[in-house]
Amino acid sequence: MHIQAENLSIGYGSKNILEHVSFELEENKIYGLLGRNGTGKTSLLSVLAAFRKPKAGRIMVNGEEPFENAAVMETILFVYDSNLEDETEKVKKWLRMNAAFRPNYDHDYADYLCRRFNIPVNKAVKDLSKGLKSAVQVVDGLASRASLTIFDEAYLGMDAPARELFYEEVLKDYMEHPRTIILSTHLISEMAGMIEEVLIINDGTLLLQQDKEQLLERGTTVTGPKEKVLAFTEGKKRLKEQQLGSTMSIMIDAVLSDQEKQQAKAENLELGPVALQELFIHLTEGAEQHAG
Repeated sequence: MHIQAENLSIGYGSKNILEHVSFELEENKIYGLLGRNGTGKTSLLSVLAAFRKPKAGRIMVNGEEPFENAAVMETILFVYDSNLEDETEKVKKWLRMNAAFRPNYDHDYADYLCRRFNIPVNKAVKDLSKGLKSAVQVVDGLASRASLTIFDEAYLGMDAPARELFYEEVLKDYMEHPRTIILSTHLISEMAGMIEEVLIINDGTLLLQQDKEQLLERGTTVTGPKEKVLAFTEGKKRLKEQQLGSTMSIMIDAVLSDQEKQQAKAENLELGPVALQELFIHLTEGAEQHAG
């Protein structure tokens, strides 16, 4: 599934949340959509999932506009933290009702996932705990095997063991049944290992779209004697500084050349990686917040 967004503007009334957003998504890849609270991630995903139209620009899915396009919409599933308090159907029936709209739905896989998450399938959805409600929606998202599957903070309410199970099943089923998956999350440290390509929303626009490994190469922590660290990082964008006695550590936003790496080794400076979450925090510091 090929997705292309061209100069998207999204907003309510006269206020724009996002402006001039353009990107392309390839098929069969796991994307991470990152952004601080209120930056418009869910608004962007709702346009991509055909829940609403953009104010300007367009989004194309396999060359077609998805909004009110039944053939395209059945290939997209948007899983988000929705209110299930009025869902009186039992879990098993609720899942089967949803499956009617999903041509690739795997009922056996849904049953398997319900067992793994310890979901009581003969209990009404509305009577489940918050964590189990989240698990039911995750089961629906995975078992549907939609060509484009979007998980927008889908783990909310899950405890740590349930989230680990979710991550495990996403990767396992993605390997067996490749499709395009978008993960929108604040738990970046937990989900970083799953993400292949990163999109960061910041200050009302798309800050970057980059292969995760290439992005991580931008962040390096330089540690050693204060004077040598300061000299080595001079002229580079410094994201964070820490000092303990005569030892200093500076995080920089720069791709180091082989020559610079050799220089650091010769000066006994330690070069370390920067986690995706920490790099994201510093790249988006000071962002003007928008309603999302």
